[in-house]
Amino acid sequence: MRFALGVVFLILPTLLGAAQKPKMPELGYPLSEVKPRELRSQFTDKRRGHRHNAIDLMRKRGTPVMAVTDGTIRKLYRSKTGGISIYMFDGSQEYCFFYGHLDHYVKNLHEGQEVHKGEVIGYVGYTGNAKRSAPHLHFAVSLTGPQHRWSGGVPIDPYPMLLAASTHPSGAGEAEVAVDADDLDPEFD
Repeated sequence: MRFALGVVFLILPTLLGAAQKPKMPELGYPLSEVKPRELRSQFTDKRRGHRHNAIDLMRKRGTPVMAVTDGTIRKLYRSKTGGISIYMFDGSQEYCFFYGHLDHYVKNLHEGQEVHKGEVIGYVGYTGNAKRSAPHLHFAVSLTGPQHRWSGGVPIDPYPMLLAASTHPSGAGEAEVAVDADDLDPEFD
């Protein structure tokens, strides 16, 4: 009986199509000036009682922030913690890219707007709970799930994606990164 249940749990996802992992789009770097030496995974770092689930890129206030792939602006959002933020979906709507602590959006940016990789969408700031003395881009990536949620998806460590994108001298480098089940963190707060 136990063996039969094990087989069912192994085969069922394949039969339902759940075993197919979404393909990560080719990503560029979210800032024009690439600094590979500043990249380190901060994904599991503790921040005020929760996991960071993102990477912080320190820059001067007003530094342009760019779309990392072709996609759609899903949500423009302001919160106490993330400040002025953008949630952007890739073309497949499987991935959501979060840009937080922005100073402001590019003029006329709006929800539903299609954007292209390398296009400026905002500017680095210190809004939300970021320190005024430490302007930065808080960048996060998540799987949107079947409901294509802009918030609350399954977080993915952006470090390997940005490291691969930063190896291109133009700063808008491309990288194909396969997402492994081991890369996904089911415990999202």
